[in-house]
Amino acid sequence: MTPLTIGFLGIGVLLVLLALRVPIAVALGGVSLVGIGMVRGMDAVFGAARSMPYTFIAKWELSAVPMFLLMGAIAYHSGLTAGIFHAMRLWLSRLPGGLAVATNFASAGFAAASGSSMATAASMGRLAIPEMLRYRYDPGLATGVVAASGTLGSLIPPSVLLIIFGMMTETSIGKLFIAGVLPGILTAVVYAAMIIGRCVANPALAPTVREDLTWGQRFRALLGVWQLPVLVAIVIVSIYGGYATTTEAAAVGAMAAFLMAAFKGALNLGMIRESVWEALRSTATVLFISLGAILFSRFLTFCGLPQYMAGLARGLEVSPILLMMFIAFVYLVLGMFLDPIGLMLLTVPIFLPFFTAAGFDKIWMGIMVIKFIEIGLITPPVGLNAFVVKGVVGDRVALGTIFRGLGWFIVAEVLVVLLLVIFPQIVMVLPNRM
Repeated sequence: MTPLTIGFLGIGVLLVLLALRVPIAVALGGVSLVGIGMVRGMDAVFGAARSMPYTFIAKWELSAVPMFLLMGAIAYHSGLTAGIFHAMRLWLSRLPGGLAVATNFASAGFAAASGSSMATAASMGRLAIPEMLRYRYDPGLATGVVAASGTLGSLIPPSVLLIIFGMMTETSIGKLFIAGVLPGILTAVVYAAMIIGRCVANPALAPTVREDLTWGQRFRALLGVWQLPVLVAIVIVSIYGGYATTTEAAAVGAMAAFLMAAFKGALNLGMIRESVWEALRSTATVLFISLGAILFSRFLTFCGLPQYMAGLARGLEVSPILLMMFIAFVYLVLGMFLDPIGLMLLTVPIFLPFFTAAGFDKIWMGIMVIKFIEIGLITPPVGLNAFVVKGVVGDRVALGTIFRGLGWFIVAEVLVVLLLVIFPQIVMVLPNRM
């Protein structure tokens, strides 16, 4: 067999293993080492296994991952994020579908601290879904808004996915972070407009919540969550203003979360131990999958697949719009089965030659890839965020009802993607001003 044939065969075997639910890190690493052995021999296998893990993990930029994960863990376990839904509920509950709108914006705020879509969906699901069901909200709307708005954790900085994309494509992580701000806000606003529009057209979806609240109560609720927006602002302003690199901003964010927890009176040994352990566990998961993906990328390089793909992209002369539609289709299909980090690490090495040949800006393309992954997280039949929410609600809401509620959010996501394609300056305006 030719090296190119071995490369395509390796991709096929990998997809079969993933369909059989083999852990993605094991599948990536196993296929890569066997494939490298077939193409270059055992000496190359030992050389890759010996040198590449250290070369990858020793990158300075990667240290931002554990720091941002630690920042999110401290913010969650110290209660910095606990009052955000309560504050949003007091301010927005009187709107049509107000509790769902409040959940949407609260998830955006939580996502900015956690950087994880599934963590956002799980945490907000425990807070918001029982409240919405208590006020007789449609179960599809109540669960759908949590599953969909949880995906904002992949886009709003700090985002682990954007860090990984930046490292794999040698793109400025700081600019990727800043580029995700406006698309993240746009997504949350489009979600809110869709919820309000649906509830105006069909008030039975979300009965009006009538509470006798004073402005003093509303402002006191905001004062209770001031730490979270300040924490996010510290990270974004330090990067945007050029005061810190992404890695330095991650360390500053973790320290700021630590000091805010102390100010709040929530700092204790148990909270610190739990936060550090959660950050370590999440970091280990990210690194293990990343190592498998790096080996897989080297395997594809040995097979000559990236060069073949680049030549194919130049020879086909496909319009950028058709190429974008094809890439979106692949991400939506694979996104139904793979976790976001594994999906990005698997696909970016394959698609990067297409991005380059089509002349796509890497920063804009990074945001678009995140959007495609977000949609895959909520697309039936295997949208991972829907299953996260199902785990939270148990038998109270059927999985089919959750997916039914997500249909409108998928439509909203398609609208956002179209806006980003038609008006790329939405993504690029802030990075270009850095």
